[in-house]
Amino acid sequence: MGMEMEIRVDRDRCAGSSLCVSYLPDVFDQSDDDGKVLLKTAEPGADAAQAVRGVVTRCPTGAITVRARDAQEVRDA
Repeated sequence: MGMEMEIRVDRDRCAGSSLCVSYLPDVFDQSDDDGKVLLKTAEPGADAAQAVRGVVTRCPTGAITVRARDAQEVRDA
């Protein structure tokens, strides 16, 4: 069974590199206006947990964080 999680994005920190979108287009999108991350779903299914953690570690600015349901913040895989 996977970890239940909530994704948070800090659009002020986002550099618009689109790595998150290329890895998980079902979870992330990019704004047509400013190129920054948009969140399609803050609570992806447990089957996406490993992929989401991978995106968190690859984000060049640390704009994406994941919080487990028990409120423990996850920044590294």
